[in-house]
Amino acid sequence: MKLIEKYFEISVLQKEQFSRLGELYIDWNEKINLISRKDIENLEIKHVLHSLAIAASMNFVNGTKILDVGTGGGFPGIPLAILLPELQFTLIDSIGKKIKVVEAIKNELGLKNVIAKQLNAKELKEKFDFVVSRAVTTLPEFVSLASKNVSPNDKNSIPNGILYLKGGDLTQETKPFRKIVQIMEVSNFFEEEFFETKKIVYVPI
Repeated sequence: MKLIEKYFEISVLQKEQFSRLGELYIDWNEKINLISRKDIENLEIKHVLHSLAIAASMNFVNGTKILDVGTGGGFPGIPLAILLPELQFTLIDSIGKKIKVVEAIKNELGLKNVIAKQLNAKELKEKFDFVVSRAVTTLPEFVSLASKNVSPNDKNSIPNGILYLKGGDLTQETKPFRKIVQIMEVSNFFEEEFFETKKIVYVPI
C-alpha cells in the first residue's frame, strides 16, 4: 500500500499489516459482499487511506479510547488501529456477519488494541474519548445517538467528541452545531482527487 507510506511513517510490522489488509479484504469480499466490486479495486484510497484521514487531522495521546460506530467491515477502525497501536479501539456493528469479518481480520493481523462487538449503538453505555464513523446516517442523528458514549474527561489537545467522515455539502447537517462544529477538508492532508469533496467533521461534546 504505497499511498500510506507516502503520508505516514510506518514500521516494518505496520507495512506488513497494511499489505495483508488488502489481501484479506479481497478474500473476504468474495464470501461476504462488504465492499462493491468497483471499490475493492480502489480499497487503499477509498477505504484505507480515507479512514486514516482521522489520524492525519490530529495527534492522539497514547491510551486514547476510540469507538467506531457502524464499522461495517472495519472502517475506519481497522486501518486506524494498525497505524495507532497505542490507542484502544472498540468497533461495533449490528450486523453479525460484518463483525465476524472484523474479528477474523483483527486476529489475522494480530491487533491487540481492537475489540469487536455485534451491538446496536443504542445499547452501548461505555464511555470513550472519541466516537468515529464513516457517514452511517445524518450528522444530527449520529450526534444524538453517539454523544452519550463520549467521556467528559478530556486528555487530548482538543475536547472529546465525534470525528465523522463525510463528503459533499454539509451546510444543512451541520446547522444545529454551527457554533461549535469544525470541518476539516481531507484534501488538506491528501492530494489525490478522490479527497476533494471529503471532509472530517469534528463535534466537541
